[in-house]
Amino acid sequence: MDFKTIIMKKRRLLYTILSISLLTVMAGAAIAPALGVINAHFEGRNPLLIQLIVSLPALFIILTNLIFPQLCRLMKTRTLALTGLCLYVMSGAGAFFVDDIWLLLCFRALMGVSVGMIMPLSTGLLAYYFPPEEQAGLMGLSAAMNQMGGVVATFLAGMLAGIGWNYAFLVYLLGVIAMALVALFLPNERLSGRGGVSLTLLKRFHPSVVGMFLVMVLFFIYPTNFALTASASLSEMGVTLVMVGLDVVAFLVGLVFGFLMKRFAAQMKYAAPLGFMAGYLCLATGNGLAWLLLGSALIGIANGIGVPYLNTIGSVKAGKEAATTVMPLLSAALYLGQFLSPLLVSPAASAAGTSPYTIGVCFAIVYLLQAFLTRKKQMLPETPPVSRDK
Repeated sequence: MDFKTIIMKKRRLLYTILSISLLTVMAGAAIAPALGVINAHFEGRNPLLIQLIVSLPALFIILTNLIFPQLCRLMKTRTLALTGLCLYVMSGAGAFFVDDIWLLLCFRALMGVSVGMIMPLSTGLLAYYFPPEEQAGLMGLSAAMNQMGGVVATFLAGMLAGIGWNYAFLVYLLGVIAMALVALFLPNERLSGRGGVSLTLLKRFHPSVVGMFLVMVLFFIYPTNFALTASASLSEMGVTLVMVGLDVVAFLVGLVFGFLMKRFAAQMKYAAPLGFMAGYLCLATGNGLAWLLLGSALIGIANGIGVPYLNTIGSVKAGKEAATTVMPLLSAALYLGQFLSPLLVSPAASAAGTSPYTIGVCFAIVYLLQAFLTRKKQMLPETPPVSRDK
């Protein structure tokens, strides 16, 4: 096999893995713009049931992540990915045909199971097939694709919801593209490594796992509160554009993350907590559109750095075993943070008589302290330079 063929094969594999990254954030976020029309359709139902349409998948993602290493023992990579993607499309688009709230929630639970199967693969396969020196750039690309998937899916779901409440669920048909790429280009082999979620594994990677949890607790303060607090300064369309703009900022940061890690590796652990702190400080204390835009941009930058940084640390330290060890833990921590964020922040803000953004500043300080106290465990191992002959 000549060099050109090897490079083409490697690129196809990369694009295939990144196509999975495009889908994972869509589990709950894609349907968020349609909650208003869904609520109107199921008028009279408990509002909590409507909210569960967005949040319920996270619980089942966490549960599936915990048994992901066992799934890897049962199935090879392509089989596992195709199983997860088939379930993703069927449970996502299948909700289009449902007109019962309880059956709809069952489909959403299955959506969580499907994402729990593919989420660790979207980052773990990068660690398995690509060398450590490429991990920072690849994790940045993975995070960027994740953000872009959120932007595209949110936009499409909002348009489809204008046709009918159930049409928004057709956005999950995008998973068919990833299915085709996986069937054509992903090797079908068994992931190496003993794997398994355990206390020993958690102890080894706890700085990254706790950090990922704090990143998601902090980030989800924004989407759960911004539309409510910014309505006095922005129209409904303006709020949507600013929130989409935040995802675009995070996408752009993901594209240059590899470069930033090469130049500022020792300082990157502090970038996300400082970005969240500055962003929520702007939103908590500033008045006017300029402060809203600045705070939103800083939060987008923090999220665009925090997730790929922690994935990079985990993937380089775990090596080829990342997919069956640290990546399921990081994925579970990510979705646990998403699920618990409003449950932690809203009561704290009410009890303190302050805004959620002020609580965000407090959580950012906790995250900064955690990054400082675990700084030695979050250092990337030195990789020897590759010789020209090799």
